[in-house]
Amino acid sequence: MDMSEKLTHGLHTLRGEMRMNESMKKYTSWRAGGGAERIYLPADLEDLAHFLRRLPRDEPVHMVGLGSNLLVRDGGVRGTVVVLHARLNDLRFEQENKDGGLIYAGAGVACARVARFAASHDLAGAEFLAGIPGTVGGALAMNAGCYNVETWEIAEQVQTLSRAGYRHVALKPGTRVENQRMGNFTAEEWFVGAWFRLLRDEDAAARKKIKELLARRINSQPLNLPNAGSVFRNPPGDHAARLIESCGLKGFRIGGAMISLKHANFIVNTGDATAADIEAVIEAARKTVKEQTGIELVQEVRIIGVAK
Repeated sequence: MDMSEKLTHGLHTLRGEMRMNESMKKYTSWRAGGGAERIYLPADLEDLAHFLRRLPRDEPVHMVGLGSNLLVRDGGVRGTVVVLHARLNDLRFEQENKDGGLIYAGAGVACARVARFAASHDLAGAEFLAGIPGTVGGALAMNAGCYNVETWEIAEQVQTLSRAGYRHVALKPGTRVENQRMGNFTAEEWFVGAWFRLLRDEDAAARKKIKELLARRINSQPLNLPNAGSVFRNPPGDHAARLIESCGLKGFRIGGAMISLKHANFIVNTGDATAADIEAVIEAARKTVKEQTGIELVQEVRIIGVAK
């Protein structure tokens, strides 16, 4: 009995969907790269916990939301990819007081949806999420932010799920966390939801701000071509896009991958890019900026799998 048979044998009580040897292109925003040995789409959190308990201990597991910060190499990825987007999609208004309220969002909920939901309940503070092209799980793992606000600034509690299928609710640390993925959570524990504490929005300013942020995003980012958002983090006191542009790299391309002419911290798939093309452009940008400015850009995009 091979690994796929072992994984599917005895899993008939699960309510999710297992797919074998499927391309990851439609699960990543770059629309490039190889496939996965197995993809599991859980029915809900209980189903996901049940699934994880039954996996062999040595089976690699990768959690994916919208795949907006992910590159799968052309040779594909071993193990099981669990797709959370539109699966762990609970979004509810849980608590209200005179100052604001508390919202719970599952890891598979798109960040922009959280922003709109909060504004519809006259709550402010989540508007920045409208500019993050990912899900709540990814935003928590990366402490994603834009326009000078970060995810952990509004997160009051998080819910995680361990490899053994155990749930855990953690309070927000008392001190500011620069990057929560470097905190008390292990590689075998994943974010599955969070509670966001938001303030009362008395004059519907949140709705106006969301419109402004989305307009700014449309005007400044190459949304007409497949991309993965910002490729590098902004170094202290500077911007990765400025550094890349200052090195004359706008429009630089390898194969079907190109540094955007609209925003230099974006690499776009012009139509036929391979994962190798994209990774080569990432490395070229990093190397050139280091050589010309002395600054080492830190990659924000996660790369998994093997080269073809």
